[in-house]
Amino acid sequence: MNWLEKGWYQGSFWLWLLAPLALVFWLLSACRRWAYRQGLKKSCRVSAPVIVVGNITVGGTGKTPMVIRLCQWLRQQGYHPGVISRGYGGKAPHYPLTVAKDSNPRVVGDEPLLIRQHLPCPLVVDPDRVRGAQYLVEQHRCDVIVSDDGLQHYRLQRDIEIVVIDGQRRLGNGYLLPMGPLREGAWRLSQSDFVVVNGGTAKAGEHLMTLESGQLVNVKYPNQTRSLASLNRPVMAVAGIGHPDRFFKLLESKGVRLSEARAFSDHHPFCESDLPDDVVLMTEKDAVKCRPFARSQWWYLPVSAKLSEQFKQQLLQRLKTNKRTKDAKR
Repeated sequence: MNWLEKGWYQGSFWLWLLAPLALVFWLLSACRRWAYRQGLKKSCRVSAPVIVVGNITVGGTGKTPMVIRLCQWLRQQGYHPGVISRGYGGKAPHYPLTVAKDSNPRVVGDEPLLIRQHLPCPLVVDPDRVRGAQYLVEQHRCDVIVSDDGLQHYRLQRDIEIVVIDGQRRLGNGYLLPMGPLREGAWRLSQSDFVVVNGGTAKAGEHLMTLESGQLVNVKYPNQTRSLASLNRPVMAVAGIGHPDRFFKLLESKGVRLSEARAFSDHHPFCESDLPDDVVLMTEKDAVKCRPFARSQWWYLPVSAKLSEQFKQQLLQRLKTNKRTKDAKR
């Protein structure tokens, strides 16, 4: 956690020096939302229902495992979902680009590749989410679109909004960027359809999501696994995610002794010199970037999201209601 993030979550008084910048951020955001409401900026709808999974804070909240589990569940309900992602950190030669399980993370981005490796459903990266969503409907015949992030991407009209928040850090000091961690004010939660809390305690009207870890998987040889209990000495852990401390605390809660916990910036483009030729534990998001040069002693810890039955049933009802409404308008 860098010095600015520490200030957001520890209530540092000096953050008031950033209040003028936060006011400018609020003004620009408010003007943008107003422009969409008034039709000065055009928003577009695709023929399939759109579910946006996003957040109102910067940093990791658990959106990626949420998207994976959501799409798995949608397939179990008989839907043919497709995922649209901005592809942050990737530089593709053209868009929209369909992600394959063996795509280069430097081209498509680390999170889209991670999601695609867990899902058989199509995933497209495109900075223009409207274009990407239309491509999923027209080329892949998806009957529901899941947008990985994009809560503030108002150009793409959405039918259901799911906001994921960190159950431990929640909204920090409650101020907008850069004075606080918020992209939008806390009022935005009341406008969304579902608020999902990753860990901690869910408040009234919120739905709890928990992350369950599996066995360690070898980065170089994915068919090899080992238990956390088999680590009989302190080991190094690295994380290049939005909230690295969550990963380190998860390992410690499982009884892993850490000789070093090294945090990198989110979406860090790992290279071989970043890590030692020794036992290293990392997240699965980092592993997809380290696999081409991985050492045999590097392992990642997969996690999967568990969603409440109440949330799933309410979401299913919303989807069915949305379909009946669209059919009636035809």
